[in-house]
Amino acid sequence: MPLFGRQTGLVGEPDTGGHKVTLTRSTPEVSLTRQGSANGTLRVNLHWNQHYEEQPSKPRGGLFRPLQVQAPPLPQKIDLDLGCMWELADGSKGVVQALGNLYGDFNQAPYVRLDHDDRTGSASGETMFINLDQTRLIKRLLIFVYIYDGTPAFDQANGVVSLFPNAGRPIEVRLDERSSGARTCAVALLENHGDDMTVRRTVRYIDGFQAELDRAFGWGLVWARGYK
Repeated sequence: MPLFGRQTGLVGEPDTGGHKVTLTRSTPEVSLTRQGSANGTLRVNLHWNQHYEEQPSKPRGGLFRPLQVQAPPLPQKIDLDLGCMWELADGSKGVVQALGNLYGDFNQAPYVRLDHDDRTGSASGETMFINLDQTRLIKRLLIFVYIYDGTPAFDQANGVVSLFPNAGRPIEVRLDERSSGARTCAVALLENHGDDMTVRRTVRYIDGFQAELDRAFGWGLVWARGYK
């Protein structure tokens, strides 16, 4: 259980016009400051394939026995959720996520706000807003995605997290690697280096939920069970 604290089209797919920065293993980091994007509102959008079809098993048969023909598998639903662990310059820490109704605040700490929890596969997907006008008060932000319900199959969901700064080119991170059984993925880490705000691709799959993600990145929060 998560802790508190046939593909049918992409949910909330943004139109970037081809002018975007895609973070990969070979080019994992971009500076928001250097591209003039370290102020205003940073919009973070998650979109994914809500349904996929499992591969049918091979028919079974044998000598003097007819093959057993199985019905085609029904589409499986995947429910992805967007979240953010935050740490401010004063040492305060927490999480923004739908679990526990921890939607955050844009104008006050933690300066991160989750718009809503999308469970229906709407066109907008899930969106989070980060107040980069308060960059001096932010130490680091870990954007993550978790599968609260449904089959744990990130590679089938074809999830994409896109960051749309106030100025400059959009930034994209794809979650298309195989991750058998993983329920959580650390997508990107935003860090304030004093005079430089950077976004680094992490794409680290975790066999567990937020508590396991916390331990992997040394956040130091205390977790309890939560529900949506």
